Amino acid sequence: MTEILHNHLGGRWVAGSGAGTALFDPVLGNELVRVDATGLGLHAGFAFAREQGGAALRAMSYRERAAMLAAVVKVLQSRRDDYYAIATANSGTVKNDSAVDIDGGIYTLSTYAKLGDSLGDRKYLLDGEPARLAAGADKQPVFQSQHVLVPSRGLALFINAFNFPSWGLWEKAAPALLSGVPVVIKPATATAWLTQRMVKDVVDAGVLPAGALSVVCGSSAGLMDALQPFDVVSFTGSAETAAVIRSHPTVTQRSVRVNIEADSVNSALLLPGEAPGSEAFELLAKEVAREMTQKSGQKCTAIRRVFVPEALYAQAAEAISARLAKTTVGNPRNESVRMGALVSRAQLTAVREGLAHLQAQAEVLHDGAKHALVDADAAIACCVGPTLLGTRNAAGSDASDRVHDTEVFGPVATLLPYRDRAHALQLIERGQGSLVASLYGSDAQALADAAIELAPLHGRVHVISPEAAAHHTGHGNVMPQSLHGGPGRAGGGEELGGLRALNFYHRRAAIQAGNTTLAALA
Repeated sequence: MTEILHNHLGGRWVAGSGAGTALFDPVLGNELVRVDATGLGLHAGFAFAREQGGAALRAMSYRERAAMLAAVVKVLQSRRDDYYAIATANSGTVKNDSAVDIDGGIYTLSTYAKLGDSLGDRKYLLDGEPARLAAGADKQPVFQSQHVLVPSRGLALFINAFNFPSWGLWEKAAPALLSGVPVVIKPATATAWLTQRMVKDVVDAGVLPAGALSVVCGSSAGLMDALQPFDVVSFTGSAETAAVIRSHPTVTQRSVRVNIEADSVNSALLLPGEAPGSEAFELLAKEVAREMTQKSGQKCTAIRRVFVPEALYAQAAEAISARLAKTTVGNPRNESVRMGALVSRAQLTAVREGLAHLQAQAEVLHDGAKHALVDADAAIACCVGPTLLGTRNAAGSDASDRVHDTEVFGPVATLLPYRDRAHALQLIERGQGSLVASLYGSDAQALADAAIELAPLHGRVHVISPEAAAHHTGHGNVMPQSLHGGPGRAGGGEELGGLRALNFYHRRAAIQAGNTTLAALA
């Protein structure tokens, strides 16, 4: 009988009472493990996390919690081979794509361990300088207001997406645990195995206090109901589910703090003035092809719309298509394969339906269906080749509303010609807010001006010029030092950004007192 993964709640490992939901190998089609959360005592488990895990974490200084994160890093590094094997089997990813998830999560943890150490032995943070409220006879301040940031007394519930079972956990958990807030993680069911195994390894190693890290695998039913006013919830997924979370009574009535990362139709823009074959032109073609194929396009930050001057449309289509044609698709266990599978049959169906939806308003420039699968049965494997669509002219870019409104979560992008710079920026804005846009060009001032114009529409603007060609970190690569999130349809949330991430897990308060008391605070 297939193993049913246990949940960790209330400081102990516990099985659900149901038959469980099967997780499958998306290439071979065989059942791997099952997950089940039926019958869990969520309210009691959440209370344990708040009262036991939270109290133990808050008793530690930032430096002590940073050392705790460093210990988690060592546990995870010692078991990397196991995680890669699980990613291959459950996510269908090639080794390089597994590294983005697994090593990216470990790197983020190590970054926050270093940042936390810099905060020293404090247990709270000062926010700015004291503000004078009253002065004495000598006109010197005698009563002032000092803002402080103190760890939330609740827990952090993370409801995550299927595409990053490792990084999605640790990019949220690192700043939460560093802040002194216990974590309950609900991974997406389809790829929950890797998340559960990582949590199990860390819990079993005993490097965290009891109740500091919990995992619930299976149905999310009842999770939001168990939240209390000082809790926070961070969600990554669809806009439809985000709307349900925002309207939940715990949010509307108990003021539970919410962070959302939702849909995002991200852009890449080649600025005017570049010639076919120029370095900036080739950088665009290379990055678009990489973003389309990395993790089979299953990244919230992947490039979905590619904007080029109208005169360069044909050349750009040819350059990107030539790179895509070299992508081998199929079983990630075969070393010749460069792009693995989508995570499930449901995802494969969704990508095919989304592609058909876009094709009603765009032509096919590179047909992913022509990629022969390597060591994979097309009737079983959830594999699909990269497809580049396009609109023939700038008028088509205006008329193709589906391209600007629809995110196909797979190896699909659309090439869109524009008339001039103002037209390109107008088209990008039709995405209604995105996580990231990347700019390509060689004129530093033009790049800087465009970056500032795009900043209000995005959480991050990634500028790729010849001077950064060998050193930039990638359009879709989320670095812990930079903000991750975006306005509008992207959810309006903010994660990472170095120590800025700690703000979500702290409460800001003003302490009004005399100078001697404020000096004691400092």
